[in-house]
Amino acid sequence: QVQLVESGGGLVQAGGSLRLSCAASGTIFSIVGMGWYRQAPGKQRELVAVMTSGGRTNYADSVKGRFTISRDNAKNTVALQMNSLKPEDTAVYFCNALMQGNTYWGQGTQVTVSS
Repeated sequence: QVQLVESGGGLVQAGGSLRLSCAASGTIFSIVGMGWYRQAPGKQRELVAVMTSGGRTNYADSVKGRFTISRDNAKNTVALQMNSLKPEDTAVYFCNALMQGNTYWGQGTQVTVSS
């Protein structure tokens, strides 16, 4: 009965910023890692950024230096600060969590960057 809920998506201009948040709720014993993936129309879902419970991070090359992932382990939340947004960042962003031997996904939140 674990659920991930994303928030913070929207429409922004190129060069702008946006912050996505994801909260895990339900019966949670241990979260190994949380992160963000995205999928643009006609493309495969790709990893954007992940962070383990210990704070180790991994970013896609396309977002390094622009996006920052953060976690609050006590609150079971993960956020993605997106700066210097580009039109190619337009996609549905999905929250992901590995916990209790399973992988969970949020419903996705739309991010649209206008040129």
